[in-house]
Amino acid sequence: MSRDALKTLFHPFETGVVPAPGEGERVLFLGAEAGYRLPADFAASIAAVQGSRPLYKALEAAKVPVTPFVEGEDYDAALILCGKHKGENEDRIAEALKRTKIGGLIVVAGGKEDGIQSLRKRVAQLGWGGDSLPKYHGIAFWFGRPEDAGDVIEKFAKKPARVEGRFDAAPGMFSHDRIDAGSELLASRLPDDFKGHAADFGAGWGYLSVMLADKSPGLKGIDLFEADYHALEAARANLKANAPNVPTRFYWHDLTSEETRDKYDLIVMNPPFHETQAADPALGIAMIKAAAKALKIGGRLMLVANRGLPYEPVMAETFKEWGETCRNARFKVLWGKR
Repeated sequence: MSRDALKTLFHPFETGVVPAPGEGERVLFLGAEAGYRLPADFAASIAAVQGSRPLYKALEAAKVPVTPFVEGEDYDAALILCGKHKGENEDRIAEALKRTKIGGLIVVAGGKEDGIQSLRKRVAQLGWGGDSLPKYHGIAFWFGRPEDAGDVIEKFAKKPARVEGRFDAAPGMFSHDRIDAGSELLASRLPDDFKGHAADFGAGWGYLSVMLADKSPGLKGIDLFEADYHALEAARANLKANAPNVPTRFYWHDLTSEETRDKYDLIVMNPPFHETQAADPALGIAMIKAAAKALKIGGRLMLVANRGLPYEPVMAETFKEWGETCRNARFKVLWGKR
């Protein structure tokens, strides 16, 4: 997310086009990120919501009151910072409508890459009035919370997807409506005789953990680490439904900056490889190094990656032994032994 989108969000208040919420008022901030500066006359208290662990920690460091999920109701106004997932952006509008007083101001902002133009047009078609203002390569638009918003809340609220008849996920989560092809390739190479303690780094909604439990019934337990709070909650439900007898623990965790407490015999992962549209191996490299630290002596890492990502040098630097298990037209499976 560009810092420009944050500036776009507060621009209508900065210019006085939209009156700033005053003393004693409460403002819900959905998709909140640190780094914003409140206009001088913006005196209301802000309740920030952010489910991404790194962004949550940045808000905490900035002394912003923040929770990973929405709490409370009857807010005087709501701010929405859009992200790249259409379904998640629409769900934030639904949450703002549910939690804001009738007539309360709702301000939405995002960049072109967030689909803000199409979202603005869709909301404008509802006939709720309001206006918009372009600035900093993005658009802010606003409207008053109408008296009857039930149909729009129902339409915009994100609906869980049922994947292969056994997993539940939701828009905004990685590969929320299908099994990711890379994860599927890694799952096909998971051991069928593993009997130790395992961890799933960047577990998402729990697919690899369930596959490991399916293939290795002697598994002693598995810990799931995930930076997306809502994906971790989905993983909790999917493990309960699909591997109810496997001891599991769940950690809302930023593996690039927070160390794990325990050591593992096996770590599996499909690390994310971009924070924006461009591929960036730095995130995966940081997770590979974190996995090496979290393995017992002799423990193994198994990971899948896009073929073009240059993880081999860090594998060679970090592990006593390493190699490639397999590859196809798009992905490769690597292993490392500590």
